[in-house]
Amino acid sequence: MVKKKEAAVQILAILQKEYPDARVTLDFKNPWQLLIATIMAAQCTDERVNLVTRDLFKKYRRVGDFAAADLSTLEKEIRSTGFFHNKAKNIIGCCQRLVKQFNGEVPRTLEELTSLPGVGRKTANIILGNVYGRQAIAVDTHVKRLSHRLGWAKSDDPDRIEFELMKVLPEDRWTISCHQLVSHGRKVCLARNPQCPSCPVVRFCPKIGVSINN
Repeated sequence: MVKKKEAAVQILAILQKEYPDARVTLDFKNPWQLLIATIMAAQCTDERVNLVTRDLFKKYRRVGDFAAADLSTLEKEIRSTGFFHNKAKNIIGCCQRLVKQFNGEVPRTLEELTSLPGVGRKTANIILGNVYGRQAIAVDTHVKRLSHRLGWAKSDDPDRIEFELMKVLPEDRWTISCHQLVSHGRKVCLARNPQCPSCPVVRFCPKIGVSINN
């Protein structure tokens, strides 16, 4: 029987070899661009978001530009990302809050970030981990799926999964581990047709019959 933490360390070592350059795949040049792109990425692929932001960030060059944006116009501009009404509303509201309360700067704490419209723990952790150098666990659909399959988490709630993963993953690898799990989820551990025969961590996977102990 393999202990959960020991298995996690070995799995992460393998994923490090497989995906040494794993990183956030949203295109951005500054903190507020990543914040807006992440809001748009909900229920949408990063590739689609990057296509939209390529032109969007040319038109809206500052936080204040988004804060002053016309809602119906912004809805049309981000329509292809899905859920465009709520996303446009949150982007404008978020940027208005940034201008009013944070002098146009993206805050550096989880509490302040999650006080912004449209920003939950996942989005906040993406900012903390990829802009401000903090170790943070961002639970997206891939991280959630692999956490369940590897026996690291049981909850269906992303926020609770985050806390479950904190007990399993080494803190100094929280940010990069999430990127590597996402990469593995996109390439091998697919949602509908996981490529188990070619999976480099299959010997540690409870789905294949390995027993994992806390």
